[in-house]
Amino acid sequence: MRFMCVGDSMTIGRAGDFTWRYRLWQHLEAAPDGPHELVGPRTALYDADTGTASSSAYAADDFPPAARRHLAGWGEGWLHMAPLIADAVSAHRPDVLLVSLGLIDLGFYTDSAQTAENAAAFLTAAREANPHIRVVLLPVIPNIRAETDAPFAAECARFNELLAKTAANLSTPCSPFLLAPHPAAYDIHTDTYDGTHPGPTGEHHLAATFADTLHEAWGVGGAYAGAAAAASGTC
Repeated sequence: MRFMCVGDSMTIGRAGDFTWRYRLWQHLEAAPDGPHELVGPRTALYDADTGTASSSAYAADDFPPAARRHLAGWGEGWLHMAPLIADAVSAHRPDVLLVSLGLIDLGFYTDSAQTAENAAAFLTAAREANPHIRVVLLPVIPNIRAETDAPFAAECARFNELLAKTAANLSTPCSPFLLAPHPAAYDIHTDTYDGTHPGPTGEHHLAATFADTLHEAWGVGGAYAGAAAAASGTC
């Protein structure tokens, strides 16, 4: 089964990160129902020194170049990915999209209603490229700005409601769109390095919510076995 991770800065990661994509790859590699593959048009991490997605300095040496593939970008959201997804699906043939988008949109580009419209355009384009595409969507998760900015927190909550409605309205038996739950134990003060971007334990939590949704909904991959690492605070 082929998976494409789609996201913003929390998904692409920066130089020196493991990334939740790596945690998910470890999980899928160990799953009994493989083979599984991560696909996509990009492989790089964000390089803060140059301000470009040009780094190959992953923290894990055992993350194969082919498994690093994704469709994620620092500062990119639904607004940016909606025009790209049809070509990416056609070219890289994912069976499942694992999508974490929305925070950057709401923070810099669009309000909740406009962001939901871009999400609908993304999902429609993905299905046009593959009528059987399956999608797991992560709502906007807790972040430091939402903790201190009440209007922004309200926009995040409103978008998550609209995303749930959009997924429900567009989902079909042949091409289901599911929402993953917020990671239950996710704490922005201990699982991120700046209140937004995941550190090692946060990466495990994000990988787990995707992995467990895949397993519970479609029997894919088994239950996430890296949860103990997240709980113990180890890498």
